Amino acid sequence: MSKELQSKVALVTGASRGIGRAIADLLARDGCDCIVVARTEKMLHEVAQHITTQSGRRVEVCVQDLSTQKGCTALYDQTMQQFGTLDILVNNAGATQGGSFLEQDDVLWEEGFALKFYACVRLCRLFWPQLQKNRGTVVNVVGTFARTPDPDFMIGGAVNAAMANFTKALSRLGLRDDISVNAVYPGLTETNRVEEIFSMQAKMRGVSEDQIRKDILQTEGIHRLGRPTDVAELVAFLCSPSARHIQGTAIAVDGGATMSLY
Repeated sequence: MSKELQSKVALVTGASRGIGRAIADLLARDGCDCIVVARTEKMLHEVAQHITTQSGRRVEVCVQDLSTQKGCTALYDQTMQQFGTLDILVNNAGATQGGSFLEQDDVLWEEGFALKFYACVRLCRLFWPQLQKNRGTVVNVVGTFARTPDPDFMIGGAVNAAMANFTKALSRLGLRDDISVNAVYPGLTETNRVEEIFSMQAKMRGVSEDQIRKDILQTEGIHRLGRPTDVAELVAFLCSPSARHIQGTAIAVDGGATMSLY
């Protein structure tokens, strides 16, 4: 527990489970008060109670659909009402559907961009003045599909690529306004979302989910899938004063699976 972030205020979207939950938990252990956001009220309250018990920090819950402007604005209003400030913004919300390209209509594409990409854009815009005032931090949790296009995961790849471009451009604005902006690219990580992807691929290929898992580990040449804490550790570091000279970068947390240079 480094306590480098003592008394900072952090907002983590998509925090009801998986990577988002692990990030909020670690930031609180490092001294942050947090506001956790998702659409599932019961799970969020359980997360908040757990984090408060383990860390002793204040954790507020915001149940909102961030795929809409209204939801993003409501989150901003609640954050300012409850905390009056923000130091750290972690954009983690968003789950895009895999599947056959020819069977995915416009609605699925629009939903994918609405929650992951547009929510990120809107929240960065809303909180930017506060982050500038506090010399704050933005970390966008993107995904390795931004670098490795897949014909069975086109929506996710396109959304992640858009977030990657946006994050890099935002980091240039961050240089002007003294806000740290970086991206994290989780690889396949042991979450409910990855289990859903494995299930989809198993049905498409007519094999078991265990076979899909074995094939992926062999193809990517990695020893294991990632864990949410692997990603959380990097995010917490990027939010710390120790990482202040890291700006506009995108770091993969994938066990070495990504073959591209950038």
